[in-house]
Amino acid sequence: MQPLSEAQIRSSFVNATEQQLARLPMPGLHETIWEEREYLGWRDPHSARLGYIVQWLGGEPVGIVVRASTSTLRAGIAAMCALCHSTQPATQVRLFTAPRAGEKGLAGDSLGTYICESLSCSHSIRIVPPHLASPERIQERGEQMLERLGAFTRRVMA
Repeated sequence: MQPLSEAQIRSSFVNATEQQLARLPMPGLHETIWEEREYLGWRDPHSARLGYIVQWLGGEPVGIVVRASTSTLRAGIAAMCALCHSTQPATQVRLFTAPRAGEKGLAGDSLGTYICESLSCSHSIRIVPPHLASPERIQERGEQMLERLGAFTRRVMA
């Protein structure tokens, strides 16, 4: 992923309210290993249900605000993240909804998908058995994940 500045991140959100942007917490950008990320995702430390995802789409950073469901999947079963396609305990995957951009979002229209609860799919695709950890395989998984995230983001923007 190309590095992002705080200004780029703040101006990238397509579905955030002015209030959300005013109190948008920044992740530790100086600690981010950009070459090991396909997108930047983080949870809000002050609002347990809010999360943020920023990716590059068409050469521009595009961010979406997501909200975690209050209910969780049943413990003891496996679940798959819709972005990284990593199968993990259901308690580590959560339904996130994103308000649609513009008037649709202001009217309450939103979209949802199941995502790793930590929003750190870039890490999940790298935690694999050694025979699946080739740089080519990780790059392929990252590209596929970005295609799925891009499709979700474009639906939020439509």
